[in-house]
Amino acid sequence: MPLPQPGPHDAAVLETFPNPNVGRDYEIEFECPEFTCVCPKTGQPDFATIRIRYVPDHACVELKSLKLYLWSFRDVGAFHEKVTNDICDDLVGLLAPRRLTVRGEFKVRGGITTTVTCEHRRG
Repeated sequence: MPLPQPGPHDAAVLETFPNPNVGRDYEIEFECPEFTCVCPKTGQPDFATIRIRYVPDHACVELKSLKLYLWSFRDVGAFHEKVTNDICDDLVGLLAPRRLTVRGEFKVRGGITTTVTCEHRRG
């Protein structure tokens, strides 16, 4: 049976609030040590720490909505590279930040750990 795939509907739960200091570059960092998704080959759970760092422009992401968004990957079958890039793309689309980095640090499976880092810099 095919596993659910992440899609645009997952980003619908994300909410923002106005940046309280648009005139200053400052960095916001989140660490999400309980991230899970599912291996699309085996159906087994994959565990990761997702680290998000960004310099906001006009909007900041609301934390409860970010938590619910990350939970939406729990039963999704996707490779580590896709999951990390999807999170980066969805946050860039939502926030249009000055700078954003998403780092997925996936726990060992079959003797291999995987770290995927995606970056966005406004040109």
